[in-house]
Amino acid sequence: MEDYHKPDQQTLLALKDTANRLRINSIKATSAAGSGHPTSCCSAAEIMSVLFFHTMKYKPQDPRHPSNDRFILSKGHAAPILYAVWAEAGFLQEPELLKLRKIDSILEGHPVPKQAFTDVATGSLGQGLGAACGMAYTGKYFDKASYRVYCMLGDGELSEGSVWEAMAFAGFYKLDNLTAILDINRLGQSDPAPLQHNVEIYQKRCESFGWHAIIVDGHSVEELCKAFGQTKHQPTAIIAKTFKGKGITGVEDKENWHGKPLPKDMAEQIIEEIIGKIHNKKKLSPTLPQDDAPVVNIKNVKMPSPPNYKIGNKFATRKAYGVALAKLGQACNRVVALDGDTKNSTFSELFKKEHPSRFIECYIAEQNMVSVAVGCASRDRNIVFASTFATFFTRAYDQIRMAAISESNINLCGSHCGVSIGEDGPSQMGLEDLSLFRAIPNSTVFYPSDAVATEKAVELAANRKGICFIRTSRPENTVIYDSGEDFQVGHAKVVVKSKEDQVTVIGAGVTLHEAIAAAEQLKKDKIFIRIIDPFTIKPLDSETILKNIRRQKADLSQWRTITLKVALEKLYVLL
Repeated sequence: MEDYHKPDQQTLLALKDTANRLRINSIKATSAAGSGHPTSCCSAAEIMSVLFFHTMKYKPQDPRHPSNDRFILSKGHAAPILYAVWAEAGFLQEPELLKLRKIDSILEGHPVPKQAFTDVATGSLGQGLGAACGMAYTGKYFDKASYRVYCMLGDGELSEGSVWEAMAFAGFYKLDNLTAILDINRLGQSDPAPLQHNVEIYQKRCESFGWHAIIVDGHSVEELCKAFGQTKHQPTAIIAKTFKGKGITGVEDKENWHGKPLPKDMAEQIIEEIIGKIHNKKKLSPTLPQDDAPVVNIKNVKMPSPPNYKIGNKFATRKAYGVALAKLGQACNRVVALDGDTKNSTFSELFKKEHPSRFIECYIAEQNMVSVAVGCASRDRNIVFASTFATFFTRAYDQIRMAAISESNINLCGSHCGVSIGEDGPSQMGLEDLSLFRAIPNSTVFYPSDAVATEKAVELAANRKGICFIRTSRPENTVIYDSGEDFQVGHAKVVVKSKEDQVTVIGAGVTLHEAIAAAEQLKKDKIFIRIIDPFTIKPLDSETILKNIRRQKADLSQWRTITLKVALEKLYVLL
């Protein structure tokens, strides 16, 4: 444990005053908005005061400086107090706080990255700690820098299993640069939280996951200062006993006030009461960080060599993904791979073999794996790829959705897609993943059909903004593209065509190979089909598809009865 240097009385008093100013601005903002969560803000006032104006090291006018300490507000509904903090620090002007939740303001109801001081979006509870784990892992093992990561959670979200996935991850990897603050204010949205103020149980739970857990009075700035000064060779959990609505007469520790702004006359009265508790208007300044985070450049990363495959050979796209990832790791030392204990099936083990220090085993915790990936990719510190069976990403859909809201540039690879995996049965088949990822805002969905296309997809994904999904298959399929073939996002390939084509068939992945086989069979009956490989399912190359459909012969009378039946049977692999 580091020596604790008790702040002088003037500093302690200034921290109390700061906490009360944060309360006032949170109440003002939510009252002006006519919505929001002032009571959730008020329970955290002293925590935020001590964190930002005594403990954390950062440059207030450069919130995303790579050497700054990081902060994630996992209980994102308490956003007004985060905004109040940055006004207190001088980054925001106080009048801006009164625009909370307005359509022309960046100060949304929950934190989003359009705010320079927000790295990842929060609001869907239970996800902040996983992202904090990714940031802390990056700081300790990749950046090897002195910055620390802080994450504040509410007690309501501690019922989320994803929180404990993150707890297990941090404990296992001994992320001693990570501090979680549990704001135990007793009350949830519609009922008290399950454990209410039984803080000893929270402590035992955190300790069982390998954390150093400290119980404090969350409204005592001195206890908080002391707790934040304690570090061991393990992550730290500060379990802060607080009261929801602290400082609001008649509301403090009362039910049915969650998400309700104070009426105007009540707000004015409470603000006057809190002003009466402030002794000094002097504002504290944070400590500046040590500039020891390395300079990182992850732009325009190219493969060190072309794909090494021959047309006609057979190679599974899932294995081609692993080969490509390992090659990309040679080109850039900030390429990072994560997997959910499926690396010998997704073939991310090939990356681990070549770059063991940049591989993160996340075990069977797909929700946390996605959140960790988001944290690793934040502030453009790494090019991140995470893989598992395609079907298992469905359980992490909310994390993927929030990653998009976070404007994260993570790349996800789902193997064993479609019914082509056969004997394993439907529980292992990725059948919903295409629609899942197509629905994600600003996403790119790759469905490569051979090893060459897969390698090109990996390279393109590494340099693309937004969520990228690469869909790979278990069966070995024939290599159909030359190693020099050019691939671009949103550009399809016409792989079979003739002047006699009567219909256009679109197939990707294993389906493309079935379509090619069907074309050969139909040719014997003098039926000619054109086949298009879309390469990306989103964006879809509608221009190429429509152009080729218009050029085919209009007479489809031959597509009847037995001929159509034969074709459809050959094209049974729909995904």
